[in-house]
Amino acid sequence: MPTALTLVAVLAAGAGSRFYGPKHKLQSLVGDATVLDRAVASAVSSRVGPVVVVTGTTAFALPPEVTVLTNPHWDQGLASSLQVALAHARTIGASSLVVGLGDQPFITADAWAAVARSVAPIAVATYDGVRANPVKIDAACFDALPTEGDEGARAAMRRHPDWVEEVPCTGTAFDVDTEQDLAYARGITDERTT
Repeated sequence: MPTALTLVAVLAAGAGSRFYGPKHKLQSLVGDATVLDRAVASAVSSRVGPVVVVTGTTAFALPPEVTVLTNPHWDQGLASSLQVALAHARTIGASSLVVGLGDQPFITADAWAAVARSVAPIAVATYDGVRANPVKIDAACFDALPTEGDEGARAAMRRHPDWVEEVPCTGTAFDVDTEQDLAYARGITDERTT
């Protein structure tokens, strides 16, 4: 029997329109790495499976072990990027997809791995009881995910609560949307290094 394959996807196609810094928010430094580099490094370090990064119009320098997928419809919302990842998962015959966001630099490798280990149709990381990323979706549930709009697996979780397992995780799902968020993220990093 073939080994189950899990695809890991980091969604990084948004324009970051609430961020008014000199460059894209995902290219901003938090400590010694960019916001996106931190998110991708955790996904890779989890060793869950092959990692893809879904991008839009912004090109990012990414490690060679990561596959870059371009979403030509990035401006139509998060669901379009999720669909790009799902199409790749189907192409490679993945039995599940674990997905997270590029603007969440403090999701740990352990969180990616814990969610991936769940045997539930959909597994969602929780932090202090609050649902966040990453989320694992079994291939049997791919067709239940939205094809348009700015929502991902949450829509399926609302419609099918019996599919969902919450997986308590350490770390934080804090995301960087504004310059104030970036300053806060840098503060978290400074605290951890002193």
